[in-house]
Amino acid sequence: MTTGPTTAAGQAATPAAFQDEGLVDLGGPIDLPRTLSVLQRGAGDPSIRLDPGAGSMTGGPRGTPGAGAWMCHRIYDPSGAPLGAATLRFDQRTASTVRVRVAAAGPGISPELVSGLAARRGAQILGAQDSWQETELLLDALGDQLSAALVRVRRRHPGVRLPATGGLFDQLVTATFEQKVTHDQARTGWRGLLRRHGEPAPASALLPTPPWMRLPLTGPALRRIPSWEWHQLWVQPALSKTIQRVAERATSIHRLGARTQAETESVAELGLRLRAIPGVGEWTVAEALQRSHGAADLPSVGDYHLSNFVGAAMTGARTDDAGMLRLLAPYAPHRQRIIRLLKLSGFQDQKYGPKLTPADHRGR
Repeated sequence: MTTGPTTAAGQAATPAAFQDEGLVDLGGPIDLPRTLSVLQRGAGDPSIRLDPGAGSMTGGPRGTPGAGAWMCHRIYDPSGAPLGAATLRFDQRTASTVRVRVAAAGPGISPELVSGLAARRGAQILGAQDSWQETELLLDALGDQLSAALVRVRRRHPGVRLPATGGLFDQLVTATFEQKVTHDQARTGWRGLLRRHGEPAPASALLPTPPWMRLPLTGPALRRIPSWEWHQLWVQPALSKTIQRVAERATSIHRLGARTQAETESVAELGLRLRAIPGVGEWTVAEALQRSHGAADLPSVGDYHLSNFVGAAMTGARTDDAGMLRLLAPYAPHRQRIIRLLKLSGFQDQKYGPKLTPADHRGR
């Protein structure tokens, strides 16, 4: 039931918000931590954070009851116009059900919109639209030793899904932070940006939000950040320029993301259009669309480690991007799902490459 607007005690700095809650039934096991973990940029991410819960990391057919997550994001209409912002709280109740609570605030927020966030958007973020049935049928049909091993991995982890946040612009920005830098460097920049410039997430009596939560920035807000401040955030000039170019196209990106469904062909076409932005390449597009649209067939070509990992896991020998694509070709249009299974298998690739230790020039 939607109520509002209300203000939670101790949340005076947060605008009054409409609130709602619902119970999402996935119709099968949901492994909430492993499904949503790909969205969190480090343990200190101010926009999303997981609560694994006691014993929930075992996963399996029983799901992960007790696990939860906080998430906040901005809301736009199909034309890309801003409507407001929302905080979502996920709490897994049973093997297949998750309670979703929402607090949303802004000039374009209505009770009907908030109700949709609790039901439809919450379900999409949890991967309700992500069906593995065709993937499983393909693995059974191939019948080779590797495919049989992947079937066993899937049976151990039936609740892992590909999430779809719907927030293409935010995912494109965060993926750009991670271009050709270490995870520590990228996460430091993202965390610092939101702590310094991010607005508090909406709160309500139903959902008093944690004080650390901060909303991702809008396109105009990103464009106002001067070059010297990007330097302080440990973001390289080339990356900050790409982020600015993405921010300049924010409205168009919101519009394109909203009208693109999760089908393989539509997502691939959207990816080609995004790559027309200078500085946005195949890797960045894949990383963004895997999270915003649950792209099941977009491997992250150009990743520093991925091709070596896939080659070693599938054949025992490391390979390059071209070799990785050849190995994954029989599994199209499910290549990202296959990569997800390989990572869930527990295989550890021995790392031979140089360890990246970027110089920190922020104090100079």
